[in-house]
Amino acid sequence: MGSEGPLEGITVNITGFKKFHGVPENPTEIIVENLKEFVSKRGLPKGLTLGSCNILETVGEGALVNLYATLQSAIAEKRFSILWVHFGVNSGATKFTVEQQAVNEATFRCPDEMGWKPQKEPIIKADGEITHIRETSLPVNKICEALSEKGFDVMISDDAGRFVCNYVYYHSLHFAEQSGTKSLFVHVPLFSTINEETQMLFAATLLEVLASLC
Repeated sequence: MGSEGPLEGITVNITGFKKFHGVPENPTEIIVENLKEFVSKRGLPKGLTLGSCNILETVGEGALVNLYATLQSAIAEKRFSILWVHFGVNSGATKFTVEQQAVNEATFRCPDEMGWKPQKEPIIKADGEITHIRETSLPVNKICEALSEKGFDVMISDDAGRFVCNYVYYHSLHFAEQSGTKSLFVHVPLFSTINEETQMLFAATLLEVLASLC
C-alpha cells in the first residue's frame, strides 16, 4: 500500500444498508449505527481500530460515486492495514453468512431505491463476462470456524445474490485489488430471526476474529 516501515495494526471500516423493497427496517443499519458504542464498552483487541461506520443507500449504479468516495476515504492513513466489512440482510436467512465471492452480474429482482432494475448486465464492463468472479483474499474458512467456536450459527456462501449486496461487494473487491486493501461481505438475518443483541455481539466478535487472523 506504499507505506514506509511496518504497519501498526488493522483498521476495519464498516458499511450497512438502509431500507429497500420488502425490508422497511434493515437490521444492518441499526448494527452499523450502534457498533462504535457497543465495542467501546466491550473493548477491542490490541492493534485493531474500528474506523468509519457508514450506512449506504440500497442503490446500485446511482450510488457508485458515493461508494468509491467512501472506500477511498479509508486509505488516507497508510500506517494501517485497511479492511472493509460490508453487512447486508438476507430476509430469508436463519443464520449468519460469510460471502466468499461476488459475481460480475447485476440482475436485480426488484428495482433499487432509485428505480434501477438491471438484467444480466456486467457490473464492471472491463472485467468481461457476467460470469466473472472476484473472491475475497480473507481466510473465510478460518473466520467461520472461529465464529462457530464462539457459538454463532454461521455458514460460508459462494453466492451473494445478484442484487445491491453483490453489486457493492463486487466493486469493493475490485477496489481492494487496486488499492491493496481487503474486503468481506457478511449477510445477516432479520432481527425477528436472530435478535438485535445477538447480532451486535456477532458483529463485535467478527472484528475480534478478524484481528486474530489478519
